Amino acid sequence: MINDTKQKTSQPFLFNWIIKPGVSILCCLLLSQCQEAGPDKKSPNFIFILTDDQGWQGTSVQMDTSRADSRSDYYETPNLERLAREGMRFSNGYSPAPICTPARRSMQFGQTPAQQRGTRFKSEFDAYNGMSIPKMLKSINPRYVSAHLGKWSRDVGASPKEVGYYESDGKTNNRTGGTSLGRAKWSKFEAVEDPKLIFSVTDRAIAFMEKHSKARRPFYLQISHYAVHVDVQARQETIDKYQDKATGEIHQIPAFAAMTEDLDTGIGLILDKVKELGISGNTYIFFASDNGAVPWVPPDMKKQFAYPMEVGRPSRNYPLRNGKWSLFEGGLRVPIIVKGPGIKANSICEVPVVAWDFLPTFCDLADSTKRLPENLDGGSMRMLLENAGKGEVKRSYEGLVFHAPFSKPPHSAIRLGDFKLLKFWEEKKLLLFNLKDDIGEKNDLASSMPEKVKLLNNKLMTYLREVNAEIPESQ
Repeated sequence: MINDTKQKTSQPFLFNWIIKPGVSILCCLLLSQCQEAGPDKKSPNFIFILTDDQGWQGTSVQMDTSRADSRSDYYETPNLERLAREGMRFSNGYSPAPICTPARRSMQFGQTPAQQRGTRFKSEFDAYNGMSIPKMLKSINPRYVSAHLGKWSRDVGASPKEVGYYESDGKTNNRTGGTSLGRAKWSKFEAVEDPKLIFSVTDRAIAFMEKHSKARRPFYLQISHYAVHVDVQARQETIDKYQDKATGEIHQIPAFAAMTEDLDTGIGLILDKVKELGISGNTYIFFASDNGAVPWVPPDMKKQFAYPMEVGRPSRNYPLRNGKWSLFEGGLRVPIIVKGPGIKANSICEVPVVAWDFLPTFCDLADSTKRLPENLDGGSMRMLLENAGKGEVKRSYEGLVFHAPFSKPPHSAIRLGDFKLLKFWEEKKLLLFNLKDDIGEKNDLASSMPEKVKLLNNKLMTYLREVNAEIPESQ
C-alpha cells in the first residue's frame, strides 16, 4: 500500500511539473517555426525567365497551333516544349518595345515605354521611386525575397538593388554577356564551355531557389539571359550537332541554333530543380523574350521597313514582318509561356497580352488586396491563366500602344482587337492590317477602311497625349 501511494502521488507530479510544461514549450517552438517558415499558398513563388532577341518562332515550340511556321524549322528546344506542354502558350504575346532596355524597364514597372518617356535606352523615368515587381511583392508579404540574375542594363535608371532586389548581379549589360563592339559581332562565332554565361547564371539561380525553398520563404526570381543576343557563343558539342544537321529554309546558322539549344538546356535545369525541390504546386514560371529577333544577320536596314514581297529572301522572323528595331509584328510579337497552379496543361491563349501585364498579374496571383498605382498600363492575366485561356485582360486604356518616336523612321502602333494601325510620323503615312487574316502585315487596308483608320489613330493619339509621351520634333 505504501508503494502504491507513492506511485499514485508521483504520477501527477511528474505530469504536471515536468511532462506538461515540456510539451507546452515544444508546441510553442513548433508553432513559432511554422509561423516563421511555413509555406503560404497565398504567397506563391515566381520565376520569370527572360531571353534576349529571341523571336516568336525562334524555338521549336509551335506558338500558334494553326500555323506550322510558328516554330523554328531548324532549332531544337525540348525543354521549352516541355514547359509549353505543362502550361499555357500565348499566341498573341508581345514585348513592350522592339529593343531591350525600354522593354525591360517597362516590364519591371508595368508601364508602357511611352508613359515612361523611355522609348530609347536612357529615360526620364524615376526608377528609384517607381513601384517595381520586387517592391510590389514585398508590400504584399514582407517575407518575399527577390533576385535578378543576368542582364540588367545600365540605362534602366537604377540598379537592381535600388529597385528592390535582395540579390543581383548588379548593373550588367550586353558586354557582360560577351557582346563585342562593331560589325564583327554579327559574324563572330565562338565555342566556349559557358556560352553567354548561361550555365553560371543558372547555377546562381538554382542556389537562390535551394536556399529560400529550404527556408520556406516565398521568392521572386528573374533570370535574364544574355542569349540569344550576338556575339554567338555555344558549346562545341552543340555546334557539331547542328553542323551535321540539315538547315531550314528560314533558320540556317548552325552556331546560332547551337546557342539556342544551350539556352534551352539551362532552362531545363531550372525546370528540373523546381520539380526536385517539390515546389511545383506553389510556383509560377513565366517565359518571354525582350523583343523580336534580328531579321537579317548581318542587319540590312534597307530591308527593315520594305514590304515583305520586296525583300527577296524572308527574314528570320518569317511569317512575321521585319524584326528587332521595328513595330511590325517581327519586332514585337514574342514567345510567352506560363506554367503554374491552376493553369491547364498544353493550353493556348489567343487573347493579346504584353509583358507590361506581368506586374499586375504577379500581384493578383499573390492574392493582394492592395490597390495598385493608377498609372499602371498593365492588367492582370489571371482570368486567362485560370480559365484555359478564355476571358480578357482589363487595362486602364483600350488597346495596346507601342511607340518608337526616335526610330529611323519614327513610328508608332496600336493594336485593338484583330486590327493594328502603324503611324509613320515623317511620311504622314498610316497602315492598317487585320492580323487575324494577315499575320505577315502584307495587305494594307487603310484605303478601304478609312473609319477604322480614323478610330485607331484617334485612340493612339489620345493615349500619347494623356501620358505626355515624347513626340517627334517635326510634328
